[in-house]
Amino acid sequence: MLNPYPTNTEFIQALKSGDSKAYKTLVDVYHHKLCVYAFSLIHNQNAAEDIVQNVFICTWKNRTRLKSNYEIKHFLYKSVYNEFINEYRKQKKVVPLEKKYIDALTVTIDHKNEYALDRKIRLIKQEIENLPPKCKEIFVLSKQEGLTNQEIATYKQVSVKSVEAHITRAFHILRESIGGEIYHMMFLIFGKKRI
Repeated sequence: MLNPYPTNTEFIQALKSGDSKAYKTLVDVYHHKLCVYAFSLIHNQNAAEDIVQNVFICTWKNRTRLKSNYEIKHFLYKSVYNEFINEYRKQKKVVPLEKKYIDALTVTIDHKNEYALDRKIRLIKQEIENLPPKCKEIFVLSKQEGLTNQEIATYKQVSVKSVEAHITRAFHILRESIGGEIYHMMFLIFGKKRI
């Protein structure tokens, strides 16, 4: 659905005034996009939908505090990210390593709008597709499927050292293409346990 409000400011003003049509537009335009984004963070469809629902409810409840200069799309993406972090902290004790990744993600989200973030994620996925075939296969089994190096070695009938070498090579190639941000972006795409 297209946003019927000509400008971002008019949209914000309609929301602030309690216009139910504006709220329906907000949900219709952004629900799916935000669910996709939330899923990329939490890797659980139900949890992603809960996060997005909470963001919409919170936005409506606090609509009078919205500022006219807010870019509504950026505001919603940032709100989803903040809700994800709140849920993550509720469910898990944040140990130093996890905090390091959360802090890195905060920097990534703060300094890039969602277009840049989406572009970076697409670039990484494309670079993974471009890896040498065996290297790509083992990398995907490790990072996307979540198999351990030993499980991959058994499945592919190769040594654990060979698996490690392919994963190291994949990271080296990706670092060359993407830069030092690769580990933070991989966390966004695959989740902390698979880095």
